Amino acid sequence: MDYNSLLPFPDLNHLPSTSSTSPTPLIVPKIEPKLEPLDETLPSPLPPAAPPALDLFSEYNRLCGLFQSTIPGGIQPNGAVSALPNSHPDSLALVPVPDPNPNLSDVVVLSPPGSGRKLPNRSAEMVRITDLKAEDELYFRDTVRKTRMLFESLRIFAIVEDEKRRDTLGANRRTRGDLKAAAIMRERGLWINRDKRIVGSMPGVLVGDAFFFRMELCVIGLHGQAQAGIDYVPSSQSSNGEPIATSIIVSGGYEDDEDSGDVIVYTGHGGQDNHGRQVMHQKLECGNLALERSMHYGVEVRVIRGFKYEGSANGKVYVYDGLYKIVDTWFDVGKSGFGVFKFKLIRIENQVEMGSSIFKFAVSLRTQPLGARPRGYISLDLSNKKENFPVFFFNDVDMDHSPMYCDYLVTTVFPPYVYNVGRGNGCNCAGGCLDDCLCAMKNGGEFAYDLQGILVRGKPLIFECGPHCSCPPTCRNRVTQKGVRNRFEVFRSKETGWGVRSLDLIPAGSFICEFAGVVLTREQAQIFTMNGDRLVYPSRFTGNWKQWGNLSEVFSDYACPESPSVPPLDFAMDVSRMRNIACYLSHSTSSNVMVQFVLYDHNNLSFPHVMLFAMENIPPLRELSLDYGVADESNMGKLAICN
Repeated sequence: MDYNSLLPFPDLNHLPSTSSTSPTPLIVPKIEPKLEPLDETLPSPLPPAAPPALDLFSEYNRLCGLFQSTIPGGIQPNGAVSALPNSHPDSLALVPVPDPNPNLSDVVVLSPPGSGRKLPNRSAEMVRITDLKAEDELYFRDTVRKTRMLFESLRIFAIVEDEKRRDTLGANRRTRGDLKAAAIMRERGLWINRDKRIVGSMPGVLVGDAFFFRMELCVIGLHGQAQAGIDYVPSSQSSNGEPIATSIIVSGGYEDDEDSGDVIVYTGHGGQDNHGRQVMHQKLECGNLALERSMHYGVEVRVIRGFKYEGSANGKVYVYDGLYKIVDTWFDVGKSGFGVFKFKLIRIENQVEMGSSIFKFAVSLRTQPLGARPRGYISLDLSNKKENFPVFFFNDVDMDHSPMYCDYLVTTVFPPYVYNVGRGNGCNCAGGCLDDCLCAMKNGGEFAYDLQGILVRGKPLIFECGPHCSCPPTCRNRVTQKGVRNRFEVFRSKETGWGVRSLDLIPAGSFICEFAGVVLTREQAQIFTMNGDRLVYPSRFTGNWKQWGNLSEVFSDYACPESPSVPPLDFAMDVSRMRNIACYLSHSTSSNVMVQFVLYDHNNLSFPHVMLFAMENIPPLRELSLDYGVADESNMGKLAICN
């Protein structure tokens, strides 16, 4: 990294004022952080920590048990949690809301029982990172991506482990996997961007990035408050003794908020009751004062928008929308008749389009594509109704309509002899598969997916229940065979040629589609190559599946799954005339899609299905990319899949 990109934040004592506005505080306010609704309901009560052991699950239980040590009074006999100090009275989280007192603004979430060791506080040293080189941007993006992948892997792992103890926890109790994942990562020092307080753009985070949990924002440092809507450097830690705001979350939690996209009228914190009603006057302190001081010194703030989103892990999503300047602030009478501070923010120019705007545009495309884009659509269903959802075909770049002339494949075509291996070998779970069924044993004694169909961790090969199994179509071990669950669009790009993007938000670990083609033997492939046909070699795909669910940074005894093993894949797939949307994915060494081999309709280990899964949360209309492993200049000049 070029350390010239890391600029110390200017001394605020020597900056000229950019505003003459000086609001007057009122008397007798209620002081509390600007709280936002929690992501989920109350987590399940945790059983006592297991005795120390060297295996992975014992270590997981030990770390989960640390939650009880952080709850004053512990968990009550009826399963309720004692009130946390400085928490909102209506809060149901297991982490305390940061104290509005500037001297106690950074609360330690975890510490080993009896050790007395405190985790290091978040730094108050402010820096601005500018003019990163291309390799630095890739480095930071990869760091953020791996951190988020670890968070998501831990969250899913925690939920799956608690599912196994459902009888103890109660069938109606939902697990707060996000809190467990964040706490374990903080305990292990895996939170990032804490050694410096970054002002402005966060390296490695792109405008439009989507998050399902507030704790994930804390883990990567984009917004450092677990529930408060204003993140700031408190006056006790600031170099000039004045608080400075660095980011805000806009989610409509205050009735006086106004949001028109590029312009926001943001209501300060304080004065609300447990039901979100304004019942007292606000005061110019803490986050309110930090926003006013940021306006005074011309300091930009990051804006994250939170809104409801059907199909997300908890019914909402948070989207990073870029940098805003605070241009005005005033004291006003709110809708409830009490005094509130208002801050006018304007989005800084020359940034890419807001992620929240793209979300709204994607909704209009799903419902009225021709109304949202009058020109450019060649077909509204490239699959000819073969997929669960129509596949749009869009090209406003040139007159190339070649995808229209290919037969659309939903799944790979295997030679007939492939199905003669292990025929009739299936489970007998008539009511649904259990942890000890035959198919679970094939997968190493565990299911590959959680109850929502999210991949728990990558494996060399996954066995799904197939036509010879007795379990119903709703079985949790039938995921990829059901086809696509999102709406996709094949499009033409000046930069990458053909590409694929989704009209939906794809959660990390979700199944995307199969990489479909016609399977050829080595001898057949040699003949087809001489004819100039385009061939895909599954053995050349990189093993990115090893990264998904990799908990080696958390558990010292973690081992990458080596079974079920797959023999060397000695076949190719012809995609020259018959293909599906996967064949249009762009190549990238920092891809957001990975390959996972799956068997379900036959048991021939030498011929698995090539299934694609999301490695991160992929926002609507963001291009999907895949690491093909071997660079190649053929096939439309971009896909590295051809011989």
